[in-house]
Amino acid sequence: MNLPTTAGGPSGATVRRDDPAQAEVTPAGARHAVAELLGQAGIGLDGVTAADALLVTSELVTNAIRHGGGITRFRTGTADGALHLSVSDANPHVPFARTAEPDHPGGFGWPLIQRLAERVEITPLTDGKTITVVVRLT
Repeated sequence: MNLPTTAGGPSGATVRRDDPAQAEVTPAGARHAVAELLGQAGIGLDGVTAADALLVTSELVTNAIRHGGGITRFRTGTADGALHLSVSDANPHVPFARTAEPDHPGGFGWPLIQRLAERVEITPLTDGKTITVVVRLT
């Protein structure tokens, strides 16, 4: 997945990736984009910080595909020592934690996102929602 990159000025240290087309966004592609940003921000991929950021990325994208009717926008960037990640999907319903059942496994993603992110914001859209998270990198 080739996503455009923009770097901020000397005081900004902002790196962003944005893909409004979304046809190609997969959990693996999103993790790859975030891994590149983390590397540019000087975050090693073998530590807990990167693992948390990549897990949140994977869960947000997977949930948007599985429960949100598909991704309509993927945007990520780093600024002020944090990963900023926004995933929009076509489902207006707010995510909720559910209990896993033997015939319906899962239910761990949303609580993981809430636990690992410093901030979680849900913005309703006319055709779905955007979930924006901030994961501290420092």
